[in-house]
Amino acid sequence: MTKRTIPHAAELHGWRKSSYSGGDGGSCVEVLDNHPSGIPVRDSKTPQGPALLFPAGPWSSFITSLRNGDLP
Repeated sequence: MTKRTIPHAAELHGWRKSSYSGGDGGSCVEVLDNHPSGIPVRDSKTPQGPALLFPAGPWSSFITSLRNGDLP
């Protein structure tokens, strides 16, 4: 079975705020690039974790859909 979470996301370094998060300085989604197992995603309100881990292919498709305005 594929691991889909990272229990202690704060142990990883290099998180960045998603460009799709609001600019008001409040809560946001953070992603981590170049993780060997996929794309970790966490809520900035709980940086200690857990983080969700998405396979790179489906994550890329999701981001493409966002950019194209294909999602409601």
